[in-house]
Amino acid sequence: MKYLLLINAGELDLTGGAVGCEPEDWMRFDKEITDAGVVVASESLADLVTQTRVQVANDGKRTVTDGPFAETREVLGGFYVIDVPDLDVALDWAAKCPGSRAGGSVVVRPVAEFPGA
Repeated sequence: MKYLLLINAGELDLTGGAVGCEPEDWMRFDKEITDAGVVVASESLADLVTQTRVQVANDGKRTVTDGPFAETREVLGGFYVIDVPDLDVALDWAAKCPGSRAGGSVVVRPVAEFPGA
C-alpha cells in the first residue's frame, strides 16, 4: 500500500534549516529508506519564500499571492511516497524521519487508489 509522508518542519534556524536536524541526518535517513526499497517518489521543496498560492473564487476570478504567508504555522519541507505493507510500517518510517524531531511532524496519509487507474 502506498503512503504519503508529508514533512512539516519544526523550529527553523536563521538559515531556514530545522533546529536539531543536520544535513547528515537527512542524508542518512534518505539512504536508509531508499536502500530499503520502499520509496516511490521523494522531493525536498524549495525555500518558503518561493511559494505562491492560487485561489479561485466561485465567480472564476483567480487570485495569486506570493509567500511566505504569515498565518502558516507549519513549513512544508518535502515528502516521500512509500510503498509498504501497512500503516504500522509507514508510521515506523515516519518516526525515523528527521522531520519528526525538533517540533516538526510527519503526516502519514494513504494514497487513494482508484479502480482502473
